[in-house]
Amino acid sequence: MSETTVSPLLVGGVWGDGSSDSVLEVENPATGRSAGRVSVASPADVDRAVNAALVAQPRWARSTVGERAAVLTRLAELLERDRERLARIITSELGKPITEARGEVGGAIGFCRYFAAAIVTSSGELLPSTGPNRELWIRREPVGVVAGIIPWNYPLALAARKVAPALAAGNAIILKPSELTPLSALAFAELVLEAGVDEGLLSVLPGSGSILGPALVASPGVSLITMTGSVRAGRSILSNAADRVLPVSLELGGNAPFIVFADSNVEQAVEAAVGMRMMNNGQACVCNERTYVEESVFEEFVALATERVSSLRVGDPLDDLTEIGPKASAGELANVERIVGDSLAVGARATIGGRRLTSDSFSEGHWFEPTVLVDAPASSPALKEEIFGPVLSVTAFSSEEQVVGWANDTEFGLSSYLYTQNFSRVMRMSAALESGEVFVNRAGPEEVNGFHGGWGLSGLGGDDGSHGLELYQRKKTVYVEWQ
Repeated sequence: MSETTVSPLLVGGVWGDGSSDSVLEVENPATGRSAGRVSVASPADVDRAVNAALVAQPRWARSTVGERAAVLTRLAELLERDRERLARIITSELGKPITEARGEVGGAIGFCRYFAAAIVTSSGELLPSTGPNRELWIRREPVGVVAGIIPWNYPLALAARKVAPALAAGNAIILKPSELTPLSALAFAELVLEAGVDEGLLSVLPGSGSILGPALVASPGVSLITMTGSVRAGRSILSNAADRVLPVSLELGGNAPFIVFADSNVEQAVEAAVGMRMMNNGQACVCNERTYVEESVFEEFVALATERVSSLRVGDPLDDLTEIGPKASAGELANVERIVGDSLAVGARATIGGRRLTSDSFSEGHWFEPTVLVDAPASSPALKEEIFGPVLSVTAFSSEEQVVGWANDTEFGLSSYLYTQNFSRVMRMSAALESGEVFVNRAGPEEVNGFHGGWGLSGLGGDDGSHGLELYQRKKTVYVEWQ
């Protein structure tokens, strides 16, 4: 792509410029230079996309589940064919290390394959009636037109996470990608069309969330909003949707505790804690924000974690050996720097890292040192906020009761991690931890056939698996009597 080329947006299956005449400059966060330029959508484009979807969706809903599954299977094959190209697009606009970007493409493939199979094997219900010659049928039918709003941290996988189940269930979908990372969603859309999805079933509208979000919520043609993003944006969507009693699914982030007991394999726990915290440069909602380690192994854990973090290779995200890339934007970098600085100011101590990187090859872009913090007070930003950066905060605890209280002392409730060999403790704590998912003696991320849903400020509704597919369907009960 040349510096003057502007990528079109997709409205109702047709590529073209947005009606706003604005252009979005996409930054490569590793270099600070342009990764591409994208046409910007306006509320008028939302109207066009919804109208096209309303025309196309009934025809798609009448297609067989086998026909829909075939399209998603073909889409998975195309994603596999273009895996390297797509991974490089992800890396160019996000700074994600290329090996992880390839893994993200694999995740998108997994969503398409799973929902291709899930829709074929899904079923309604047939129930007995209290009277003779009667039955009840509960059918699952598409909701209609879906609006999917996604963030920047997994721009391709999250596009597939919304689009695949929506199409599988017989819906049309309008996708609003993040302003930081629209290139992946547009590249994904090209393959969706190549796979044979009917014109009008998919639109991809890059642009301002504060403008397009309200337009999507207010559109009378939209039947469901599914959004992954910030608490602020989620609250705004939920508030605006109330007037229409519009169904909403929200995944709004987390503040995950990672709990390590002395009876666990400490080296294994360290590897998992560092791996989860540094995944995607620390920019994942399931990352462990607070790591709690039992007192008797605390010093050993911190020493091993510091050693492991010191070995992480920070550098060019296109290098296969790189493990840590840049932060996604200047604003994201500043937020991590603020959280770490404020935590250090109130007593936290960095055993390694703690600063932004500026020298040599890091003079351009948005870089932060992989960091280990200890002794952070319970009220410090490092333990209260979602850091979204390569910062591992480690705190000692003395008892099961104490650490459960600390783990649940948050407004979020997405993921929790537990390392112990005590099966009774596993049973007690998996019940006591107030989060939508608990990982026991293993790291994340979540798997496609599970259910990824949060409690509290982590959201409502959820994604993945058969329960996630149900989000894109509405139930109809048919009462039947025959002679």
